[in-house]
Amino acid sequence: MSAESGIDTFRKNGGLWEQYKIEEVATPEAWKNNSHNVQQFYNLRREQISAVEPNLGHKLVAEMEQFGETIVVTQNIDDLHERAGSSDVLHLHGNIRYAKSSGPNQEKAYYLIEGNNLSLTDLCPEGYPLRPHVVWFGEEVPMYEKAIPVIESATIFIVVGTSLNVYPAAALIHYANGARLKVVIDPDEQLNVPPDFVHLKLSASEGLKKCLEWI
Repeated sequence: MSAESGIDTFRKNGGLWEQYKIEEVATPEAWKNNSHNVQQFYNLRREQISAVEPNLGHKLVAEMEQFGETIVVTQNIDDLHERAGSSDVLHLHGNIRYAKSSGPNQEKAYYLIEGNNLSLTDLCPEGYPLRPHVVWFGEEVPMYEKAIPVIESATIFIVVGTSLNVYPAAALIHYANGARLKVVIDPDEQLNVPPDFVHLKLSASEGLKKCLEWI
């Protein structure tokens, strides 16, 4: 979804996972073993996200609110949907513009101002270093259960730019049984799309243009 804004993707060729090892930057073990390295990785990500703008796809999603309730359930950790004007965004994997405690109390999120990088001297009120407010591999996805009823109640369900390989998020596609229109937008010809979905082999923005015409 954010690739057209210039944000590196993880799963595509040339994505971030080819430049960094998952176990070194995106796991609880990585934080335990080298929290400075993890902090620096997400500082770079935050700087990249702050430097780009929402693309046409983000703006088209926000435009859908003119036609009815539109809820965005995203795996992306950027804030481009909000910056494009979407008013109801559920971040499955967290939001990099926030931080949270690395201690046992991780419920409260702390907003980071533009360009504010985290260091290990930035502490929560309990004295633990602040860490990125993102879900790492091996961690629970707290917003997953909240996303299920959202998708179950959808009358139109549009999936944009996903490999359908990242679980548990990929399983959410199977909760859209009540939707009258189900669409997957991704140019990947080999994507394993369920037979009851329309597969638009287009970029995010071009596919969303088509969906907006249908709506």
